[in-house]
Amino acid sequence: MIKLFIPLVALHLCSTEASKNSVHQTPAVVIKGPGESVHLKCNHSNTNFDMIQWYKQPPGKTDMSLLGYTRFTDSVVEDPFKSLYNVTGNGQSQTSLLISKLRQSEDSGVYFCAASEAQCCMKLPASTKTLSDKEGPIIHLLITT
Repeated sequence: MIKLFIPLVALHLCSTEASKNSVHQTPAVVIKGPGESVHLKCNHSNTNFDMIQWYKQPPGKTDMSLLGYTRFTDSVVEDPFKSLYNVTGNGQSQTSLLISKLRQSEDSGVYFCAASEAQCCMKLPASTKTLSDKEGPIIHLLITT
């Protein structure tokens, strides 16, 4: 049977005080098979943060794709991922990423959530980011046979 093991790492961006800027993701580890669903949650307690982003890093890669985000009470899934993922929540406190039907190896990877201050009038970042040397809890999703 094929199983999925989804890594997630909680990141916090634009930090000013470490204890005030904690970001939490659950569950810690997910192992699922193709066709099953996964519900990932992310929350923060920083009153200055009003945006939470979800990223995916494919196995063995350093680049990351922006899957979607919540900004204040608006949730957005990036165009290439609209049929695959659903993002809900409130960027000021919590958000969820739902993968309703896991695909074979395409859904394996490290899933990151990041909280930050929303920027009012700037163009959103490109869909692919490269991040490294970040600390935080890790949740893994891996497909095995």
